[in-house]
Amino acid sequence: MNAVPENATVLLIGASRGLGLAIAAEYLDRGSHVVATVRGPGRTGLHDLQQTAGGRLEIEHVDMNAPEQIRALRERLGARRFDLLFVNAGVTNRPEETAADVTTDEFTRLMITNALSPVRVIETLADLVDPHGTIAIMSSGQGSVANNECGGFEIYRASKSALNQLMRSYAARHRNETRTLLLMAPGWVKTDLGGPNARLAINESIPALVTTVDAQRGRSGLRFLDYLGRTVAW
Repeated sequence: MNAVPENATVLLIGASRGLGLAIAAEYLDRGSHVVATVRGPGRTGLHDLQQTAGGRLEIEHVDMNAPEQIRALRERLGARRFDLLFVNAGVTNRPEETAADVTTDEFTRLMITNALSPVRVIETLADLVDPHGTIAIMSSGQGSVANNECGGFEIYRASKSALNQLMRSYAARHRNETRTLLLMAPGWVKTDLGGPNARLAINESIPALVTTVDAQRGRSGLRFLDYLGRTVAW
């Protein structure tokens, strides 16, 4: 555990399981105080983690796709300030679905959850972040247009590319932003979303990803990086 963590206070959106839960655990291990959100009312792995966190983990209930719930969270947090806002969001569909056969409802679900809602969260909660803190969103290497040479996961790719484009627009509208802005690609990780055939275990991705996020603190502007800190092509 670091005596003085790079990001001592963390606001984490989407942490009930998978990568989000692992990020919460990693920051707690590094000595941070974490406010993390879950969507539903049921017990999650985050609640189990809270029992061993020594009072450094607070849980909020928020559906990221409901703007009024994000606004209510903003009101509850009041004048608090955070070193890091990390928006972890991701749903997927059947990888073989293409634009020719995906339903409109399924396409809309991915676009809202993976692209629109994360940026809406940032628009609502950014002022809670220290002026020299970090705002990060979980993107994906599959959001890279330049690197798409094999296809597959067509709709998921499109949603993450849309997320990246929206964040570039956000950065363009905030040219004098002093905060670090990050789009993070965690690699292909064995989770419910990544599936059992993924290349990386969670403990191979997330500690390195958190180290990368912390290392970027104090560098203004938007970057698209993988979990090892390498630049990902747009």
